[in-house]
Amino acid sequence: MTTVTVRSGHNFQQEIITKEHILFADEPIDVGGDDTGPNPYELILGALGACTSITLQMYARRKQWPLERVDVELTHRRDYLQDCEACEEKDTRIEVVEIKVALTGSLSAEQQSRLHDIAKRCPVNQTLSKGIKTIHLD
Repeated sequence: MTTVTVRSGHNFQQEIITKEHILFADEPIDVGGDDTGPNPYELILGALGACTSITLQMYARRKQWPLERVDVELTHRRDYLQDCEACEEKDTRIEVVEIKVALTGSLSAEQQSRLHDIAKRCPVNQTLSKGIKTIHLD
């Protein structure tokens, strides 16, 4: 089980406390924040990118493949056209995350292909893709 505590700070700044680390989240200045840290969507993308990279590094290490570096670029957007087409029928928002993985190392084409397949199977990607059940304990 993983537990994280979040405490509100000045303005919209949030202090994120894990077992051994403290991070900050905030909103950009143009929406009223102080921009002292990534916004919540940037944190989600960061978690997904980190999990993707770690998963690939672990897999390559286990296979003893010459993976030297992983770069993951992620973009979040909403497909508003698709949202609008279904908006009268149900509460719909189509969230899209585009993930670009670049691998560095003397990898064969087969190894690169396999690593790109494995990238889609990182645990955070699986969690986000399958949906999260949240339980609010008041």
